[in-house]
Amino acid sequence: MGLSGALARLAVRATRVLVVEVPGHWATRMEVEHQLLRRGWRPAWTPADADVLAVCGVPGPELSELVDRLWEQMPGPRVRADITSPGTVGSALDAAAALLLDTPHHRTDAQERAQEPEIPEDADHGGHGGMGHGGMDHGEMGHGGMDHGGMDHGEMDHGEMDHGGHGGMDHSGHGGMDMAPGGIALAGGGEDRDGLEMDVLHLPLGPVLPFWPAGLVLRCSLQGDVVVDAEASVVDGAGAGGPGPGPAPAAVVWCDQVMALLALAGVEDAAACARRARDALLCGDEDAARDAVERLDRTVRRSWLLRSSLRGVLLLDRAGLERHGLPGHCRGDAHDRLLSRVERIRAEAGGTEPTPAEDGGVPWAVVPELVTGLELGSVRLAVASLDLDPHPAVQAVGHG
Repeated sequence: MGLSGALARLAVRATRVLVVEVPGHWATRMEVEHQLLRRGWRPAWTPADADVLAVCGVPGPELSELVDRLWEQMPGPRVRADITSPGTVGSALDAAAALLLDTPHHRTDAQERAQEPEIPEDADHGGHGGMGHGGMDHGEMGHGGMDHGGMDHGEMDHGEMDHGGHGGMDHSGHGGMDMAPGGIALAGGGEDRDGLEMDVLHLPLGPVLPFWPAGLVLRCSLQGDVVVDAEASVVDGAGAGGPGPGPAPAAVVWCDQVMALLALAGVEDAAACARRARDALLCGDEDAARDAVERLDRTVRRSWLLRSSLRGVLLLDRAGLERHGLPGHCRGDAHDRLLSRVERIRAEAGGTEPTPAEDGGVPWAVVPELVTGLELGSVRLAVASLDLDPHPAVQAVGHG
């Protein structure tokens, strides 16, 4: 028992936390990230490697359902922490650490939890988070629509069999059977720009995704690795689950966005500088913020990895800005927008006027238009490079 307890306490020091941010509750999420750093805990990027599920804010019905499904996918021992405000972060994480050591609690949890996560029969592949089952009814599968009892092998004319359709079987629809093994959607048919039929895969991004705008769901239609169409929405209409603290200060938002872009690009040292600058600005520590921003500026400008990773990602010229109604600071590619953002953070932290630029951010409604035509691997970089407006107050925000 003594050895088991010691090992458990040692494991708690390496706790991994999956953070879910309710739209608008940025302050709680940032405080959770700050507390994780202080405790030596690390963020988890998937339910499979998470010990704690930290829900920042009070989710509405849609996000609540998604959080429950994430919770089902987490292996034990597991703990859920519902954190309603920045001031309760410390106590909530302390309680989570104590509960991680509660062996009887985890034994009961293991006995009561379902052996397999429940996937709704009527879930849609286009549903939030991509966890839909596709509505496949196992009782009505009927072996792909083939009637084995009525098929006369003696009368089957091989000369008249349509090999493109495999004897009348429509493989684009799989003979009436929605093939979705384990709830994972397969590609369907669709025309490409040349009029030829190609496989089209529908892939949702968000709303619970690392370094992704809270609440945003972007449903992408892919041909190969290219986004040919997209649709965006916001879970719970962004804020239906309870009001957050309001819009964050501009410099804090910029630092947070820069941190997300740098982390996605794999430049961890620069991302750490951006996070330190963000936390210092939140705490009002001007000297620490200024020092972190200067380090951030030097690291960003010297990094060849950033240049090679971000050059050409979502290139917007003047005509593109006018077509989408975007402000001037969005001009250029992701690397240009990063440098512009860091320069404005420097000016803000140094107490000087930022470089003049058109005010306003990027409306969420134009995101589908902007990502259409991009390769899937650059979509998240493109979204992170944009100065998105604060969380919208409508459910549907546009189509590509």
